[in-house]
Amino acid sequence: MTGLHHVTAITRDVQANVDFWMGFLGLSLVKQTAGFEDAEQLHLFYGDATGAPGSLVSFLVWQDGAPGRVGHGQVAEIALAIPRARIGDWLTRAMQRGLRVEGPVREFGAPVLRLRDPDGIIVKLVGGDIPDTGWPAAPARLQGVTLWSQDAPATAAFLARFGYAHQGIEGGVTRLASDRDAIDIRDTAGFVPGIPGTGVIDHVALRVPDVAAIDAHRAALRDVTVHDRLYFTSLYVRDPAGILIELATDGPGMAVDEDDLGRTLKVPPHMTDDTDLRLRLPQFARPGEERTPMRDLPFIHRIHTPDDADGSVILLLHGTGGSESDLMPLAHRIAPRATLLGLRGRSTEEGVARFFRRLSMASFDQDDIRSEAAAFAGFWEGAMAAYGLDPARLTVLGYSNGANFAGAVMALHPGLIARAILIRPMLVLDPVPRADLSGVRVLTLQGARDPYGHYAPALNDWLTASGADLDARTIAAGHEIAPEDLAAASAWMASSGA
Repeated sequence: MTGLHHVTAITRDVQANVDFWMGFLGLSLVKQTAGFEDAEQLHLFYGDATGAPGSLVSFLVWQDGAPGRVGHGQVAEIALAIPRARIGDWLTRAMQRGLRVEGPVREFGAPVLRLRDPDGIIVKLVGGDIPDTGWPAAPARLQGVTLWSQDAPATAAFLARFGYAHQGIEGGVTRLASDRDAIDIRDTAGFVPGIPGTGVIDHVALRVPDVAAIDAHRAALRDVTVHDRLYFTSLYVRDPAGILIELATDGPGMAVDEDDLGRTLKVPPHMTDDTDLRLRLPQFARPGEERTPMRDLPFIHRIHTPDDADGSVILLLHGTGGSESDLMPLAHRIAPRATLLGLRGRSTEEGVARFFRRLSMASFDQDDIRSEAAAFAGFWEGAMAAYGLDPARLTVLGYSNGANFAGAVMALHPGLIARAILIRPMLVLDPVPRADLSGVRVLTLQGARDPYGHYAPALNDWLTASGADLDARTIAAGHEIAPEDLAAASAWMASSGA
């Protein structure tokens, strides 16, 4: 038994990914699971309706993550098999969808269309002598991959042990073939190395029959790792050119934990399956399902809508080093039926996200605060219109740097935020403008052991002097979020009628 098992790539936009691989190509979503290495990373598998090995393309979701770079040491292209006579139909379909497509051209005697998915990953549709089941129909299976290697002969020799034999050379590409698919190796010596990130193919997996075969390869290879992925057992190894190769068993298969494949989120047995985890994973809609189209607004953002949403909204501003999903578990506990709108700060400090730059532990870039607050005001206006949100039912929840930013926005753009929960805030504007906050309700939660606690009174004094309806509390905690924060915020929200 030889051939490809699956290919795994990385996407930065789960909805666009689903729309292309399910909506355009017509593949079935056969598994959605929390990541086996990182549970907060959604993992999607597409393939034929049964999830058969050799038909699978999977994606790790790095939502709004940084792009990688294709270079040597990587898989550069995915090829899918279609009936030879359907090349024209696929060309028409791509043009009707407004997709850029190259070809058809001939590669190793077969007609090929080359296009890109929303992340820029190259997808080849290769016409071959396979059964034609009518039109429209999804590609039947994986036809091959293209590897970029800085040592093509060594890569070819390494793959020979897995049943891939030399078939020919064309245009600087060496083709190896199994009994059902092909691996092309392009010599990229002297080219730039690949960089991991979104829009990059992480690895290719080759089929092996069972765990005994994995054990045999484990004994024969060096520097390998073996993992139980529930649906198959995996061995990971790098070839002499640094390309990540996985060996994956045919069984137990995608149906081991569900009959209706891909309909529900699965969590690996060694991970904790709870509401917090599910809140952190991005939501998506299948083709034809109702959805909220995401808009291009000044801040990267994520929306989580509960099944029984009541029309209230909590807008989330994370602390230093956080992300747009960090506060979602806390916000959901405070108001289980609220729609959650999380933002990601645009300023960075040593590679971590913030909402404005910090000059020292207690001094801040005033120009950056003002420019980011102006951008937030633009985001606010755009989000209210784009997503049909009711500003009167919106509460801002900020923690640390996010709370400080919310306070600055209230000062610089009074009338925007009407209700806010600020956890571990401090006053960051210097000087602080006068503002009329009449009718604005604010809860501040300071930690009794917070090393920044002595900065809190200045913000509270300014809020009171500006006319805000302030509820200032000190809880038994440090700078971290504590259970007392949840209790206080929940009670305050219930009393506010939000």
